[in-house]
Amino acid sequence: MHRRRRTALSVSAALLAAAPLLTACGSDAHPGAAAVVGGERIEVTALQAQVRDVRSAQQASPQGAELIKATGDLNREKLNGMIFDRVVDRVAADHGVTVSRKEIQRMRQTAAGQSGGEDQLAAMLLQQQGVAPGEIDGVIRRNIVMNKLAAKLGAGNTPEGQRKLTQVFTAASKELRIDVNPRYGTWDNAQIQLGRYSAPWIRQVTKEAAGPQAGT
Repeated sequence: MHRRRRTALSVSAALLAAAPLLTACGSDAHPGAAAVVGGERIEVTALQAQVRDVRSAQQASPQGAELIKATGDLNREKLNGMIFDRVVDRVAADHGVTVSRKEIQRMRQTAAGQSGGEDQLAAMLLQQQGVAPGEIDGVIRRNIVMNKLAAKLGAGNTPEGQRKLTQVFTAASKELRIDVNPRYGTWDNAQIQLGRYSAPWIRQVTKEAAGPQAGT
């Protein structure tokens, strides 16, 4: 069952683990913004809305108390993902990678089937990545984009392929000039994440890479 869940929404471990990006100069220059990416604001209100959606889903879960305890730094977790998605979008745009609504629906159906149904898929993503039900399509889209980029750039799960992917992401992210509100930390160029924050997908990638099925 664990293997089926990993397959349901597979993003190459190396794709996410080996994507170091840009510098961030956190400042108070943009009041009301959690971050500014490529000149576009990520409003604190938008961040808070995502946090509320996740907390509501967690509270409705039988494992609610455990899930809430495990995501105590949810504000930074969600902001981390919101910034990362914008970096992915820039790289996709630079390389002509697009994803259709039909592709997202098809992948979601496949993922749900491999997870035991829509409810099981939602529960898995909520538990593993802090994803609210309304965010599932966004997660699926990110996965499709990442896999398409890897294929287009010839960046397979090899050291050479990952170096190539890293170079592409680094160049794109520097152009975005990410500026994070100091209350949330600063963007770490070497880790593609907020400061010392450890993103759930990075933790999962590290765990899987160390296991006997790494690279599957």
